[in-house]
Amino acid sequence: MAEYYYTQSPESAHEYRSFSVEAYGRKLEFETDAGVFSKEHIDPGSQLLCSALPEKMEGRVLDMGAGWGAMSVLILAGHPEVELTMAEINERALNLARQNLIRNGMTGRAVQSDGFSAVDGMYEVIVTNPPIRAGKAVIYGMFRDAREHLVAGGSLYLVIRKQQGAESAGKYLREIYEDVEIIRKKSGYVVYRCTKGA
Repeated sequence: MAEYYYTQSPESAHEYRSFSVEAYGRKLEFETDAGVFSKEHIDPGSQLLCSALPEKMEGRVLDMGAGWGAMSVLILAGHPEVELTMAEINERALNLARQNLIRNGMTGRAVQSDGFSAVDGMYEVIVTNPPIRAGKAVIYGMFRDAREHLVAGGSLYLVIRKQQGAESAGKYLREIYEDVEIIRKKSGYVVYRCTKGA
């Protein structure tokens, strides 16, 4: 049976890779491995999502499905004052995420979690590049669960490709969030901001 990036304990042979990117006026260093999502580079959807986040963020931020930490590192590079938590089911990816934060002189909390199952507390901001291949039932469940972990007035930011159901996802999001807005579009990717009402 094929392994997916949302496999809890990948068994594929290690293929470590290192690369760097320039962002927020500094050089950010990353290491990735086989058995994780987008091991060659930062996924363009994740990059677009991070570029669409508010200029100023504070409080608690959750990176749901953090992978090897690409968005977490980008968020902390641009918003070093936030209290960041990374949640990820793939233990190999989560270990990489921990090390990538350390590699870039950053701190954050890492939680191995199948969706929100091991996530506690409330957050001002939740970001996710959802695991589309896990299926609609899984990702729609994540959208619902995110709302339960947002403070009043808090927002879920997510990216989804048009050809992978962005329009139908938008319709569903409008059923459960008080305010849903498309805040960025590029190359087939759509970024939604979904705000929980006060």
